[in-house]
Amino acid sequence: MYTREQITELINRAVASLSFPEEAPLLFKPVRYVLSAGGKRLRPVMSLMACNLFTDRIDEAIMPVTGLEVFHNFTLVHDDIMDQAPIRRNAPTVHRKWNTNQAILSGDVMVFIANECLLETPARLLPDILRIYNRAAIDVCIGQQMDMDFERLSVISQEDYLKMIEKKTAVLLAASCQIGAIAGGADHKNAEYLYDFGRNLGIAFQIQDDLLDLYGNEKIFGKASGGDIVANKKTFLYIKAMEAASTEQRKVLQVLYSGEGASPEEKIGTVKEIYDRLGVKEATTTIAGDYINASFRLLERVEVRRERMEELLRFAESLTGREH
Repeated sequence: MYTREQITELINRAVASLSFPEEAPLLFKPVRYVLSAGGKRLRPVMSLMACNLFTDRIDEAIMPVTGLEVFHNFTLVHDDIMDQAPIRRNAPTVHRKWNTNQAILSGDVMVFIANECLLETPARLLPDILRIYNRAAIDVCIGQQMDMDFERLSVISQEDYLKMIEKKTAVLLAASCQIGAIAGGADHKNAEYLYDFGRNLGIAFQIQDDLLDLYGNEKIFGKASGGDIVANKKTFLYIKAMEAASTEQRKVLQVLYSGEGASPEEKIGTVKEIYDRLGVKEATTTIAGDYINASFRLLERVEVRRERMEELLRFAESLTGREH
């Protein structure tokens, strides 16, 4: 069995080993910049850990799951452009460090680099794994479109919001877990358990991400506090606030989220004050906890020996703050 640290090192080496054409070097500078910025490598690490549940021979899966990391970082580059985010992982975003056109093009090429990595999947597994990857990639785009559509709406249901974050965020983590399981030789049932484990965990992560945008430590979180509010993003906190708000509070939120009448600092302060009065932080934490608990119940259904599960359990616990 591999430890989380060993698997992370394998992924970091694989990312560092990626080579790019010598032509048009400026195209690939942002790619190197993004991929060298670190992060948890969550998707490829969990993918290899899912693989390792079923086999100790994980070498053939390393480069394909590295493709998941490249694709994920592509989505961040384009997401930052759409949100006009200035900071990612405590560093300038690509469109701020270079320009928007460069960020679009360098992000585009990352998709094809990811495809090259996926093509190193053993031939017997390639059709199934590529189909799962493509389905997830399409869902990510659907989720992003839904997120953009929400910007024009003042009222969004919790159900619709959860569907959006499932597609935009959770399905790639779910697919990563399923791809790793298939690469390790898991049967259909166990691979599906791991998909659903990743899906629930991914939804919880996005809800927690919404929470951290306003209530997290900016230095630790790596993004400016309240950025979602400034960008008029309808996060889970906004959804819960609109459910619980009085008529007057609802009007104030709608005006502020229309982009009228307040500086960014005033806007963040006023919205946070309403959220605090309505107990939005506590309600959001509870919902995230429900999804975390569901993910662990699914993981415990996977048919492998308990000792093979321990490393993945510890990793998931460290990510969610859950304790057994």
